[in-house]
Amino acid sequence: MIGRRLIKKTEALLVKEEGTVYKDPGGRVNVCLAYPNTYRVGMSSLGFQGIYSILNARDDTVCERAFLPDEADLKEFERTGSELFSLESRRPLNRFDIVAFSVSFENDYPSIPQMLRLARIGAFRSVRKEGDPVLLLGGVCAMFNPEPLSDFFDLIFIGEADSSLDELIEAYKGAEDKGSFLRAISEREGFYVPGGYEVLYSDDGKIEERRTTGDFPRTIRKKTERVLNGSLRPAITTPETEFSNMYLIEAMRGCVWSCRFCVAGHIYNPPRHKDIGILKQEIDLAMKTTGRVGLIGPSLTDYRYATEALQIEGVDFSITSLRATPKAEKLLSLMKGHRSISIAPEAGTERLRRIINKRITEEDIMETAELILRHDIHTLRLYFMIGLPFETDEDINGIIDLAKKIRSLNTRGTIVLSTSTFVPKPFTPFQWHPMTAEKTIKARLKMIKSGLNIKGIRVFHDVIKYAFMQGVFSRGDRRLSMVLHDMKEPGRWKETLRDAGLDPDFYLFRERSFEEILPWDFIDAGISKEALWGEYMKARESAGLH
Repeated sequence: MIGRRLIKKTEALLVKEEGTVYKDPGGRVNVCLAYPNTYRVGMSSLGFQGIYSILNARDDTVCERAFLPDEADLKEFERTGSELFSLESRRPLNRFDIVAFSVSFENDYPSIPQMLRLARIGAFRSVRKEGDPVLLLGGVCAMFNPEPLSDFFDLIFIGEADSSLDELIEAYKGAEDKGSFLRAISEREGFYVPGGYEVLYSDDGKIEERRTTGDFPRTIRKKTERVLNGSLRPAITTPETEFSNMYLIEAMRGCVWSCRFCVAGHIYNPPRHKDIGILKQEIDLAMKTTGRVGLIGPSLTDYRYATEALQIEGVDFSITSLRATPKAEKLLSLMKGHRSISIAPEAGTERLRRIINKRITEEDIMETAELILRHDIHTLRLYFMIGLPFETDEDINGIIDLAKKIRSLNTRGTIVLSTSTFVPKPFTPFQWHPMTAEKTIKARLKMIKSGLNIKGIRVFHDVIKYAFMQGVFSRGDRRLSMVLHDMKEPGRWKETLRDAGLDPDFYLFRERSFEEILPWDFIDAGISKEALWGEYMKARESAGLH
């Protein structure tokens, strides 16, 4: 049974969509693609949209969608006893063959057991039966450290799924049962069966040993697509997203800069550029449903066909951000009429930018900012991080001084300073580094807010306690699955950790050694631990440490 209000709300969302796929589920592999956040957030995910399109391009597969209900809908689910259901057919998730979660942000982790409870699906792999759906995890977070979620899932995909989804469906169709399916698919690149491994811990809480409990590979190699020129598939557009009625197109993947803090700049390499001919075909496809196109990539200023793409007439383009380099001027001249442009200095001083390998100078930043403000952009967004490795108060004063210098260029528009707390990520040179103490983060944020309490500058920041929760999940191990299952309120994550006998400081504030077995060491992401350690040592040398 599903509550009438929930059905009406679903119908109201669907009627606004363009590009939705409806299929008869009979005789097909039934997949429900689940996103552990609200519809508005999930439908803004390019990866989520891509998986939906690829699976529905197959005649033998039907893919539908499900999202975390918002607060009002959660109360309605509880009031009516409704089960979590898919949008397209309003079927409960437990009636699908495969339920595939796509996870892009660590702080969405607590929503996964919550959605499984709503779906009447056992959260832990160990309690589910043969007839229950196969639970699959994919997405960005699965690529760098899936271990905090490993006890929930039968199968985890590590890498770029574009061409591997066909392998998944063919293996499922050819298997006699769930066990034979998992054994067969584990032989394919990128597929990880977490139930085939056991992790042992020493008395100090560190990993002592990781071993297989069956005939499973010791190392999982991340799947990387050689080119981005895949076949054209329509996406869904709707006004009910972060990018209202915008058609998202991936222009490039990977980044040439490899900043030491950036996980995307390491796990998505090597850099690949979509051919301009393919991009134009995708834009033509987009123009059938909307005039707004969002080009997606980690460093679009470096996309080799950026200028040619933005010169296509009749398209309202949006790009994620500009790198502060001389190349930005040409792109800016092609983006007249846009209200907001972002650049990311990340740090306030040349010293700290060298440490994090952010290879832009203050001169680059000032010249790009001056160009942006001269082009009558309404809002210039500046992205900085607080709590970077080896940061001092002098670096924070550098943020304040830099923002004031940019503001002094002219009085047009608004400068929005967006600060986030640095979280060390796996497969970056800073994966061994501790987070900065919470009281230090708060004090430095207070310095910025008081130092920039001037006309024409606005300061925004993340919620600090949730940045530290992200820090735990980012580098956590599979003991956190139980913590996530028991976490009734994300705001009480520290208490839930301690109730499970785990110390938050163990995950947040200690420096790891090179010899320590890290939870994600079993993944071959295409970059060696030795190379990352070498970069970490270079960062320490830049900071005057040896």
